[in-house]
Amino acid sequence: MARAGSARLLAPPDGDVASLADRAFYSIRELIVSLELSPGSVINERELTERLAIGRTPTREALRRLAQEKLIEVYPRRGMFVTKVDVRDLARLSEVRVALEPEAARLAAERGSEDDLLGIRDLLGELVVPSARDERGLIDLDERIHRTIYRCAHNDFLEATLEEYYALALRIWLMALHQTGELRAAVYEHRDLLEAIAAGEGRAAAQIMRDHVLHFETAMRAVLLET
Repeated sequence: MARAGSARLLAPPDGDVASLADRAFYSIRELIVSLELSPGSVINERELTERLAIGRTPTREALRRLAQEKLIEVYPRRGMFVTKVDVRDLARLSEVRVALEPEAARLAAERGSEDDLLGIRDLLGELVVPSARDERGLIDLDERIHRTIYRCAHNDFLEATLEEYYALALRIWLMALHQTGELRAAVYEHRDLLEAIAAGEGRAAAQIMRDHVLHFETAMRAVLLET
């Protein structure tokens, strides 16, 4: 999992990347979510293979996975394009996340192992005193918090689903980032959530997570509707 100040988002530790296709998938997803490959831009497979120093076959496999996760659109005889961001996607994503993220928080509180709780407490330690993290560092921290909660739920299907939707939501967040001053507050409001999980308070954790997801949608909608 990426650490604060890392240049990568949404990628597991290098030792956890099992194949070249996985490496290509996480690298290209990073380019899309970070907006380095902008919404609507053409995907040039040859350029990607050269840029990532990964062969054509694993790159193609990665692109197929990204199409399944709705980050790439494929048009016969036209090519591949980075999926555009529609403001209506925000409401649809919120409908899914507001149903599933609170459940992940509840399960994390109820199922978290001692090792899981150590990870939760480490994250709490990073939230006790607001640091001088830049925007990228704050987003990295937000990602680590959410992915830790997903993992602590001990449900592989739920974890995989939420990671996919988190990536889609994060891309919207990055699009609106320069127009909203709520990033730091949004990240540090996770403190109550992590404390509830560490205390085993599943119902409280679920409610706090629900409020967090809804607050995210409200803040991002206000910004995107102005553009």
